Amino acid sequence: MSQHDFNLSDHFKLGIFAFNCSGGLTASTLEDGWDASWEKNLELAQMADDAGIDFLLSAARFIGHGGEKDFHGTVLETVTWTSALLAKTKKIHVFATLHSALNHPVVVAKQIATMAQISGNRVGLNIVAGWNKPEYDAMGLQLLDDHETRYDYAHEWYGLVKKTWQNNEPFDWNGKFFQTKGTYGKPKLIPAPPIFNAAGSKEGREFAVKNSDFLFTPASDLDRSVSEIKELKKEAAALDRSIKVLTFSHVICRPTEEEAQAEWDRQLNNADEGAVQHLIDTLFSFCKSFPPDLFEGLRQRIVVGHGGFPLVGTPEQVADGLISLQHTGFSGTTLSFLNYTQEFPYFRDHVMPILKEKGLLQSAS
Repeated sequence: MSQHDFNLSDHFKLGIFAFNCSGGLTASTLEDGWDASWEKNLELAQMADDAGIDFLLSAARFIGHGGEKDFHGTVLETVTWTSALLAKTKKIHVFATLHSALNHPVVVAKQIATMAQISGNRVGLNIVAGWNKPEYDAMGLQLLDDHETRYDYAHEWYGLVKKTWQNNEPFDWNGKFFQTKGTYGKPKLIPAPPIFNAAGSKEGREFAVKNSDFLFTPASDLDRSVSEIKELKKEAAALDRSIKVLTFSHVICRPTEEEAQAEWDRQLNNADEGAVQHLIDTLFSFCKSFPPDLFEGLRQRIVVGHGGFPLVGTPEQVADGLISLQHTGFSGTTLSFLNYTQEFPYFRDHVMPILKEKGLLQSAS
């Protein structure tokens, strides 16, 4: 199977993340935060497309985190969101985030193949093995008990997705978790779309190295990230694969450093405390995307940017922060803002030209 052109391009990739969720990645009580309406989602997607941003990435949420504003309580479902945005954009890739335990692999294969036709192969798939137990409780479903079983399931799930993409002659699948007869996929989907995955546990990393093209990991400590990225690439090479590593960032960009710091303080001082505590409790209890020893001191980053790498300062300082991520070994990052449509234009007009001058970004065609 040939590789997708999204995977082959080597420039530092920029994406925009979680704007399908109310609050985005900032658990705040501020009235000028993000409401995640379809109108605003479409406006942002088309601005990002015109600006030359590489991809848009959804978050798959099903219940919120509570608090005064029920952070992530309002969410646009990811398959319909991805399909609609692909039909309304021209160049940008759009990634559907799907939980393996909640979506049948043969149905997912057909959904992604359909979106590939809609978009001229601009669709991507972000695979989530599951971590947020309260969401599964809300649907009356059992989150698989341990990481090993969860990722065994995800591995077989994606194997069936791929086989359905590749075969238009009927086949039977006799696995541990799925048994099908006479399965096939028309039209084929070759090459496969780019695959994202985020994982922190040993089992999760093994799944990502074996199956994904891009693995997300937090940039909590850049010195630590250097060795982590080298190890992940080494593990992939041992399997005759290559993998690129992405992270996620929160942007507060203003004309002066003082203005940017004041805005950081404003967001931090208006945290939606109930949502933040619920989020931290949930992450501690169920999620291994953050290495446990890095939780200490992360509360501020969880309030402002959901744990993302802080890009706070002038356009030059924000650009320097992105350059430092590239020098660390990251192949790209997602971006979030308190209010995406209000703040992205300033990033587009003042930060992206610096990045293009430095050779980080691919020039918009």
